[in-house]
Amino acid sequence: MSRHRPRKRFGQHFLTDPGAISAIVDAIAPRDDDRMVEIGPGPGAITAPLATRVAALDVVELDRDLAARLRVAFTGNDRVTVHEADALRFDFAALGSGLRIVGNLPYNISTPLLFHLLEQRRAIEDMHFMLQKEVVDRMAAEPGGKAYGRLTVMLGCYFDIQALFDVGPEAFDPPPAVTSAVVRLVPIPEAHVDVMDRALLSALVAAAFSRRRKTLRNALGTMAAEADLDALGIDAGLRPENVPVQDWIALANRLAADNARINR
Repeated sequence: MSRHRPRKRFGQHFLTDPGAISAIVDAIAPRDDDRMVEIGPGPGAITAPLATRVAALDVVELDRDLAARLRVAFTGNDRVTVHEADALRFDFAALGSGLRIVGNLPYNISTPLLFHLLEQRRAIEDMHFMLQKEVVDRMAAEPGGKAYGRLTVMLGCYFDIQALFDVGPEAFDPPPAVTSAVVRLVPIPEAHVDVMDRALLSALVAAAFSRRRKTLRNALGTMAAEADLDALGIDAGLRPENVPVQDWIALANRLAADNARINR
């Protein structure tokens, strides 16, 4: 079978370095009773080692030529199911619960895909992804740095996030223009997620970080009064990047509770 040429429109950069492949599989630590899901398997560099070590492996591939190649490559392996589908629209929860999701994600869909998976987190045990290092830095950032922002807060409300290691451009074909990184996301148990109104939280955080160089009292405008910040012990003189995730949740919940009282 001829070599598949990576397609720019799908953002394809195929992982080829054996050391990087081994490091990623080791980080995932597949178990023989796992229900694994791989997004964007490409030619199957990670698929092949996973397929021998888990109970079931569903792969979601948008490129129909690659999906066809994968079906041929794994003919006779009843552990592997190939889904020719768009991961941004795929119903992962329909596969069951306790899903372990992995993937070398195209950079151009990584953020919307993360939010799509957030909606289905109740079916997920953990996720391991390779993404652009800049995105991973933002996801796992601590308060006070330039990388800390809306993505950090909105994912940090629902996942424990750990940046694992970097992967250089030379590990891919074709080499991307940037460094990649592997990240682990573990959903926070639902009993410990205390966001009352995610739409309100999202609007609040988006408003604040669109004016991130201003202090909270100026960045939040009419969305939250200084009295709301004072009541929660949040310094109104801080910039948005200095406010930890739990304080953003507390502020959004206070505003949501106020709105509920007004609308009774």
